Amino acid sequence: MKQKSLFDVISPIMTGPSSSHTAGAVRLGLLARKIYKSTPKKVTFILYNSFAQTGKGHGTDKGLLAGLFGYSVESDKIKTIFDTPQAKETEYHYQFEQNTDRHPNAVDFILEGDINMLISGNSVGAGNVEIIKIDDFSTQITGEYNTLLLFYKDKPGMISKVSSLIQEENINIASLECDRNAKGKTASMCICLDSSISSSVIQKIENIDDVYFVRNIEKLEV
Repeated sequence: MKQKSLFDVISPIMTGPSSSHTAGAVRLGLLARKIYKSTPKKVTFILYNSFAQTGKGHGTDKGLLAGLFGYSVESDKIKTIFDTPQAKETEYHYQFEQNTDRHPNAVDFILEGDINMLISGNSVGAGNVEIIKIDDFSTQITGEYNTLLLFYKDKPGMISKVSSLIQEENINIASLECDRNAKGKTASMCICLDSSISSSVIQKIENIDDVYFVRNIEKLEV
C-alpha cells in the first residue's frame, strides 16, 4: 500500500472550496499550458460527470482557465479570472457532458491557435491530477516529475538516441512510456526524469531526424 504524503492528507494551499474540483482544475490547466507552451487563441473545455454537475459551484470552470493562463492554485486571480486581460483576449467556451467511460472528474482541452491540440486529463483527488491523452496518444503526466514529451516518426533506434542524450547528462529516468498510432507512423515518448534537463540537451533531442515535437514539462509546485 502506498504511503500517503502530507500533501495527500491536507491537500494543497489553494483558492477555492474543493481540492479536486478547484485546485485539481488549476493544476490540469497548468499542465495543459506547459504542454501547449503558450496561450491558445481559442479553447473549449469539455467537463465530464462530477466536473460537469458541480464544477461551476466549486469554481472548476474558473480554475481550468486560470491554470491555462499560468496562475497557481493559491492565486487570488482565480476568483476574478473572467475579468482578467487574458480572458478578454482569449475565446473560451465550456461544454458539460455525462460519460460513464470517463473519470468522475475528467476534462478535455480543445486548444486552437498556432497549433491545434486535444489534451485530456483527470483530477484524481487532493489536488492530484493526470494527463492521460494528447491528441491520439496515451500519456501519464502527473506534474510530480520533470517530464519530456516527444512526437516523432516511429522507427528503430529512436528510444536509444533520446535516452543516450539524457544519460550523458547523468539524469536518471524514472519511467518511460511509448505509444504509436501505427507501425512506421507517428509515435509518442513520455519520459519522467528525477531532475531537470538542460536546454542544450533539449536542443539536441529536437535536432534528431524525424522528431516533430518536443516539450520539457517542468514539475508542478506543490
